[in-house]
Amino acid sequence: MTYGPFGSSLRDLPRLRTHRRRRESSWDRTGGNDDRVTVEPGQTVTLADIHGAGSVNHIWMTVAPRDPGTPETADRDFLRKLVLRVYWDDSEHPSVLVPLGDFFGVGHGRTANFVSAPLQMSPQDGKAFNCFFHMPFASRARFELTSECDSEVLWFYYYIDYDQFEELGDGLGRFHARWNRQSPADGLPQDGMSNSEWLFGGVNRDGDGNYVILEAQGRGHYVGCVLNVTNLRRTSDWNWYGEGDDMIFIDGEAFPPSLHGTGTEDYFNTAWCPSQPYHAPYHGLTLPGGENWSGQISMYRFHVEDPVPFTTSIRVSIEHGHANRRSDDLSSVAYWYQELPHQPFGLPEVSARLPIF
Repeated sequence: MTYGPFGSSLRDLPRLRTHRRRRESSWDRTGGNDDRVTVEPGQTVTLADIHGAGSVNHIWMTVAPRDPGTPETADRDFLRKLVLRVYWDDSEHPSVLVPLGDFFGVGHGRTANFVSAPLQMSPQDGKAFNCFFHMPFASRARFELTSECDSEVLWFYYYIDYDQFEELGDGLGRFHARWNRQSPADGLPQDGMSNSEWLFGGVNRDGDGNYVILEAQGRGHYVGCVLNVTNLRRTSDWNWYGEGDDMIFIDGEAFPPSLHGTGTEDYFNTAWCPSQPYHAPYHGLTLPGGENWSGQISMYRFHVEDPVPFTTSIRVSIEHGHANRRSDDLSSVAYWYQELPHQPFGLPEVSARLPIF
């Protein structure tokens, strides 16, 4: 039994298989109905420690405070204070290191009902989190959840479903996800320029000041991202946060990169300054912001049919406004597969992860 040639399409479902299906979950070992883990502030919980070869193919999770909230509740942003770590094959460093809510596709410590192929938030009010990214491992898979809350005690429920193999087989990368933020982005003051000139003028001939979604070394392929924006510009003028071209530099190539886009909404497969919620299998706008594109925005683009391979390195970036003139709050999750070992990456401390409003 190995990972094998089986796909997940309806056409492949009749093919008979020999692997075993397994699950780690929070079911109540006493036989009662307390099917959850109680997570205390500062606690790290091991959700799964699987030995042998296999591939995680579905994750379901949900979390809620044990106690009703009050105006004095300190941990309203617990989806940014909970950290998911995943280690593959006894690697010293986690391959997944992301705030819990962001990992499942919506930023700002918020939830929203949406459906994509790999990630979904389901009713009620998007509080049921689902992941269908396949995550193969050769010898071990370890999932940890850490609470960096100040005082909130949380009830946490989960399934981690996986296929068990005798061996994994060759040619499979390991799943990775990392979080990044720049708040505010290093923009350019308007300084007397007209609104149109400031939003649409200027040039960018190197991409050096772009917001970086992913920077990785090794061999693998990039499979998408979630990008979150908080519009920090207070004005009654036309206040579109986009116009930033995506630029993906592969294997150390010089400017212009092989993959150079035409604008923020274009990379996320929408158009004309969208302000409507939308979700499709591979792209969507889960939080469109308020009037005049104010407030919090969250969007996703998954390269399921069109992954971006790299042999030695990749740098996935996007301008923050045309020519990097805007100074909004940007955060993101990048998803990719690559060979181990990977270059270690960290996560900002909890105070640097909190939503602005």
